[in-house]
Amino acid sequence: MPQDSPLTHLRAHPPGRPPGRAAEHSPRPLTETAAEDLVRGICFKTGPPRLLGAELEWLLLDAEDPARPLSPDRLTAAHDAAAALPLRSRFTVEPGGQLELSSPPATSLMGCVGDLQADLDAVRAALGTQGVVLDGLGHDLRRPLRRLLDSPRYRAMETYFDRTGPAGRAMMRASASVQVCVDAGHEEPGPLGHGRRWRSAHLLGAVLVSAFANSPAHSGPYAGWRCSRQGVWSDLDTARALAPPLDADPRAAWVRHALDTAVMCVRPQDPTGRDGAGDPDAEHAAGAAWEVPRDLSFRAWVRGAGPRPPTATDLDYHLTTLFPPIRPRGHLELRMIDAQPGADGWLVPVAVVHALFDDPEAAETAYRVAKGLADTYGPGPAPRNPLWRSAARYGPRDPELRAAARACFRAATEALPRLGADTRVRDAVGEFTERFVRRGRCPADEVDGFGGVGGVDDARPRSAAPPLPASATAPVRAPVRAPFRAPVRKEECP
Repeated sequence: MPQDSPLTHLRAHPPGRPPGRAAEHSPRPLTETAAEDLVRGICFKTGPPRLLGAELEWLLLDAEDPARPLSPDRLTAAHDAAAALPLRSRFTVEPGGQLELSSPPATSLMGCVGDLQADLDAVRAALGTQGVVLDGLGHDLRRPLRRLLDSPRYRAMETYFDRTGPAGRAMMRASASVQVCVDAGHEEPGPLGHGRRWRSAHLLGAVLVSAFANSPAHSGPYAGWRCSRQGVWSDLDTARALAPPLDADPRAAWVRHALDTAVMCVRPQDPTGRDGAGDPDAEHAAGAAWEVPRDLSFRAWVRGAGPRPPTATDLDYHLTTLFPPIRPRGHLELRMIDAQPGADGWLVPVAVVHALFDDPEAAETAYRVAKGLADTYGPGPAPRNPLWRSAARYGPRDPELRAAARACFRAATEALPRLGADTRVRDAVGEFTERFVRRGRCPADEVDGFGGVGGVDDARPRSAAPPLPASATAPVRAPVRAPFRAPVRKEECP
C-alpha cells in the first residue's frame, strides 16, 4: 500500500523536487473550507487522457515447496535482492511481505508494459538466486499470516482495523492485486469526460472483479467466493473502503466522503511543528507512537476535535489511507482486480482497462455496457451492493456480468491494434478471452480444489448461494499452479 501510485508520482513530483517526497506544507492549521478546497483541487485533474500506469503486487513463494510460508529472514533477503536492482519502477514491500512494482507514468500501453516487463525479468532473476518465485494470486491461502513490516504506519493501521474485525489484517498481510491508473478525462461531458469515466469505472469495476476473480476461498466467511479478496476489502470498516454515492457531482461527492471518513491515525510532530507525512524516510523512523483516535472524522478534526489542529500535510496523509475501489488521485486508480496467474497474466487487465477507458470507440461500448448494469448496482456504494457482491461471489456465473465481460473484451480486443499493442499483448488478451471469458469462467476456477464449480452451464441467480467445492472443509493449502517458475524470454520484451 504505497502512498504514491504511478500517475500521482508524475504530478506530485514536478521537475526540481526530489522524487519520493511530497510538497512541503506550512504547519499552519487548516480551516474546513481550505480542506475542502484542497481535496476538490487534487481529486480530478482533467484534460485529454494520455498517461497510463500500473501497480503489480505479488505473493512470494518457496520455489521448492510453495505451500510452506517463507520465514521473515528469507523474505527480507529476497526483498533486499530486488531492492538492490536498478529498476525504473518503484519497488515497495507490503506489510505481509508481498512485493510491489509501480510503473513510471507512460504515454502508451507498450511503454508501460515495456518498463514493467524489464523490471519483472530482473526481479525474477534476483529472487531465483534466493530460491523464491513470484505468484499471481489475489489472496494468500497459507497460514498463519504474519506482518513482516513494523513501521509506525502499519502498526497504527493494524490497531485501527483490529477494532472492527480480522479483515484489516487479512488485507494487509495476504492480499495482492493488479491496479491500473488512467487519467481522469476531459472536463467536458462526452465519451472521455471525467464524469462519465468516474461513473463507468464503478459499474465496470464489478465486471473486472468478476472476469479477473482469482482469490477463491475454500472455507471461512467467504467460502465458495471466487474473489474473497473483494469480500475482505468490503468488510474493512464502515466507510474507508467504500465508494461515494454516484448520484452526485464526482468532486463534491469525493470531498464529502474524504472529510467525513474517520482519521486512521495522527502522526506526531517534531518540535518545529512539522510532521513527516509524505516523506518515505519518516515511515520507518523511530519516535513517538502514532495516535489512533476513535470515531474522529477529518471534518471533526478541522472543526477543533483531535489532539492538535490538522495541517495540509495531515490531509495529504489522510487521503492515502482511503481505500475505495476507484480512488481519485488526480487520475483514477482502479484497485479491484486480483493479481493474475501466468507469466503474462498481468498484461491482460492493464491492456483491457486501457482500451476500455482510453480508446474512444471501446469507451463508448463500455459506457453502454455500464448503463445496462446501473439498475443492478442499487443504492448502496461499491463494493457493498448487489452487483459487486455478485461479482465477488459468483464471478462470471452471473449472467449479466458474463454478458458484460464478453462485450467489453470484444471491444478491447478490437481497440488494441489502434492503441499500438504488439502481438504478445494481443495474444495474451486473446488467450484469456478464449480460456475464460467466452467460457463463462475466471482464473479462480483453475485454482486447486475450486475448478468445476462454475462455468456457463452452472449459472445461478444472485439469490442462490453457490455450491461449496468438495475441499471447502479441507485444510487450506497453496494452489497447485506455480505459474512464474519459467523466466520470460528477453526477446519477448518490447
